[in-house]
Amino acid sequence: MPMLDIFNSDAFSVTSLTDAINKLKFVPGWLGSRGLFTESGVTTTSVAIEQKNNVLALVPPTPRGGPGVTLDKGKRSLLSINVPHFEVNDAVYAEEVQNIRPFGQESGEDSVMRLVGERMQTDGQSQEATIEYSRIGAVKGIVTYADGSTLNLYTLFGVAQPAEIAFDLGNANPASGVLRKLCASVTRSIAVALDGTPFTGVEAICGDAFFDDLIAHPEVRATYTNWLAAEELRQGYVSSGQIYGSFPFGGILWTNYRGQVGTTPFIATDKCHIFASGVPGLFRTYFAPADYFDTVNTLGQARYARQYMMQNQKGVHLDVQTNNLNICTRPGTLFQGRRTA
Repeated sequence: MPMLDIFNSDAFSVTSLTDAINKLKFVPGWLGSRGLFTESGVTTTSVAIEQKNNVLALVPPTPRGGPGVTLDKGKRSLLSINVPHFEVNDAVYAEEVQNIRPFGQESGEDSVMRLVGERMQTDGQSQEATIEYSRIGAVKGIVTYADGSTLNLYTLFGVAQPAEIAFDLGNANPASGVLRKLCASVTRSIAVALDGTPFTGVEAICGDAFFDDLIAHPEVRATYTNWLAAEELRQGYVSSGQIYGSFPFGGILWTNYRGQVGTTPFIATDKCHIFASGVPGLFRTYFAPADYFDTVNTLGQARYARQYMMQNQKGVHLDVQTNNLNICTRPGTLFQGRRTA
């Protein structure tokens, strides 16, 4: 039987290949590893999000036995957002398979599957980086895609983008407690924007220059002086693989994010992006089904892979795709900070 006939086996079906690529150990992004985004599959290529602008009002006193007051029920609106499609095309040619010979207990199918797996892993890493970059955009409030197109969450949800916050980190003699007060002000602003929704913490992802000046700020250094947690500050630059360092200050967990596309960092060097954590449904990832006949109207998965024979029989095409939408459902809670000298 010709070697390439193995591609007609169950091991190379859409289901098997998709299972294989989902089991591959991709290089995960920090936001993805944090579990900040709630993931869910959808059966359609768009998602509908309902907004209800609940109105909080004080209830005035009324005479006993008389009529009460009627509160505004709030307006509802329905948003429909298309789920972007990301696909990478690759191929395994007959000449690459020709010289593969089974050894030990391995079969020819096992050897070819390893070759296919290597290709899918490379393609899958690009897809994983794409998902992470979209999530970074969701934290910023504006999702940017590789083709330069954007999804402006402020415009989409009809809310004003909060004003950028200036952090005077270059001041060698800052006023006492000014940085901590600014952190408290940001936390209160987030709480107000959440309109009573509980949250468990506040976090910030920072560019390199912002983080460097923050960790060196006199007020930060003084906070950790003669305290056991000073060890935590000294280890602020210890990398866990996904970040360069992290430490808490002023009720906010500050993280120096590690990631870039080419020479462009995911986070601008002088910026930070501050957001609430522990808010159910604040950050969402939706996965739509692939554009194959056998996946139409099925529940979307994180990634898909399939193969099909070339017309000239010289090899097989490989497709790796993800159909994902990453958003913040309340972009008015997202704040951007800027380092000033």
